[in-house]
Amino acid sequence: MSGEHDLDILISSMEPIRRDGRFVFVAVSSVRAMSLPSLATVHEDEAITAVLRQEDADARHLRYDVVCGWITLQVHSAIDAVGLTAAFSTALADAGIGSNVLAGYYHDHLLVPIDDVDRALQVLHELADTRRES
Repeated sequence: MSGEHDLDILISSMEPIRRDGRFVFVAVSSVRAMSLPSLATVHEDEAITAVLRQEDADARHLRYDVVCGWITLQVHSAIDAVGLTAAFSTALADAGIGSNVLAGYYHDHLLVPIDDVDRALQVLHELADTRRES
């Protein structure tokens, strides 16, 4: 089942929701990564970046810089859809909210600083509302 390509539909139906918990990015070796309860990983030349629940990182004494909230856009976006990431990242940037994006097969996931999660959800809902009204 392929995802949606139409930018107006993608934005107007993104339905952002907050995933329960507090999340962190850690950098570990490939050997260490295999034993972690990671929710997402990115393999880079320097290390493996893993996204973990904060309590899992703390229990393993792993270093991290920022605690994030996790927002999932419920729309099934196509992997090759154009413009969705630009639209929501611009809206968040205009509100002074940083974000890191993980793209899954079905959904886009945004990790934003924990103190900005509620405001980020508001910005994303407003973006969707604006697109539905036009």
